[in-house]
Amino acid sequence: MAAQQFDMIVIGAGPGGYVAAIRGAQLGLKVAVVEREHLGGICLNWGCIPTKALLRSAEVFHLMHRAKEFGLKAEGLGYDLDAVVKRSRGVAKQLSGGVGHLLKKNKVTVIMGEATIPQKGRVSVKNDKGSEELSAKNIVLATGARARELPGLEADGDLVWAYKHALNPPRMPKKLLVIGSGAIGIEFASFFNTLGADVTVVEVMDRVLPVEDAEISAFAKKQFVKQGMTIREKAMVKQLDRGKGQVTAHIEQGGKIAKETFDTVISAVGIVGNVEGLGLEALGVRVDRTHVVTDPYCRTGVEGLFAIGDVAGAPWLAHKASHEGVMVAELIAGDKPHAVDPDSIAGCTYCHPQVASVGLTEAQAKEQGYEVKVGRFPFIGNGKAIALGEPEGMVKTVFDAKTGALLGAHMVGAEVTELIQGYVVGRQLETTEEDLMNTVFPHPTLSEMMHESVLDAFGRAIHF
Repeated sequence: MAAQQFDMIVIGAGPGGYVAAIRGAQLGLKVAVVEREHLGGICLNWGCIPTKALLRSAEVFHLMHRAKEFGLKAEGLGYDLDAVVKRSRGVAKQLSGGVGHLLKKNKVTVIMGEATIPQKGRVSVKNDKGSEELSAKNIVLATGARARELPGLEADGDLVWAYKHALNPPRMPKKLLVIGSGAIGIEFASFFNTLGADVTVVEVMDRVLPVEDAEISAFAKKQFVKQGMTIREKAMVKQLDRGKGQVTAHIEQGGKIAKETFDTVISAVGIVGNVEGLGLEALGVRVDRTHVVTDPYCRTGVEGLFAIGDVAGAPWLAHKASHEGVMVAELIAGDKPHAVDPDSIAGCTYCHPQVASVGLTEAQAKEQGYEVKVGRFPFIGNGKAIALGEPEGMVKTVFDAKTGALLGAHMVGAEVTELIQGYVVGRQLETTEEDLMNTVFPHPTLSEMMHESVLDAFGRAIHF
């Protein structure tokens, strides 16, 4: 069978994959995308988008209970979990369909099936209709990742859930154990806690949200506890005993093991890259702890083979994957794009309160030898935050004392996932403290706290 010829073949149609395909097509390349499950990948179908839809419902429910604070009346409050989930799935379906439209509009060939790379420059695709052979000088791996499962803690969809089960829950948990307090774990903890579940979060590290700045983690923890969550840090779930309608967790903390019973467990202990069955070993591709090793331009070391997104390692973020997709497509088309800088990619967690950050934490900056100036500004000092009824939060900025370079920015509070982009743009433009201090921020906005935090780092804060 003669192979179909393309300039670029992308394996995987998640955010990185479909963006790479579209950008390649825009640059005049003949492009094919191979996808085994659904267009949009995990992010659109089972990750970023549907979780935000669920969390939006929880946010509205939370505000309904605060109606009296705003001079409003709301009685007989409740929720329909099936309807909440149905809305979430509908949002995901709408966006997945939009990806299909965009690929078609840009004349990208879409082939559904399981891909392997039998040799350099060749892709074999198997599906219900048989097999298909494709060839291209350049192949882009965008196969993503899946939930990590630890021995004895495997999800069964009934008592123990992974993220897919939590997104389409068979019931509302009464007493919920969440294992892991990264973005996925804490978002589900926040959602189910807001809807009334008794939530316990177990984190093996010394603090929740362990990748965030220590001050931000501590602030967020106080809010979670205030909302009724139980947080157990430096703790580990050693064993799950599954019974009829309940799970007994053996939780080790401080050298002692305590047993506690829950009706539902969510395991959110990280991800593993989808590297199996592709033929990478035979090609000589280096894989480290389930992730493909690449250079700053996503090249694998095998000529014409690139890897982007979650399969290529941290940070495991859709926007990082998309930007890598653009970069690789432009590289293949003969352009000279800039490499993606991981330190300038913002991380956002959509719990309540929200958490967002970019660049180095204060501890990381000091570890790297910087003399730092640190600024902080609390939400309670901001007029818009008080008017919104959201006085709990903080903005923290970290600067190089010698050059004024913005090394990092860290936020916790209402809408910080939208605010963080201001600092991202600042880092991209290599902004100094002087530029930020001389910028006029509009009033009254939450963004004024970003200005005040910078001013505070240099002893010039006005409103606190």
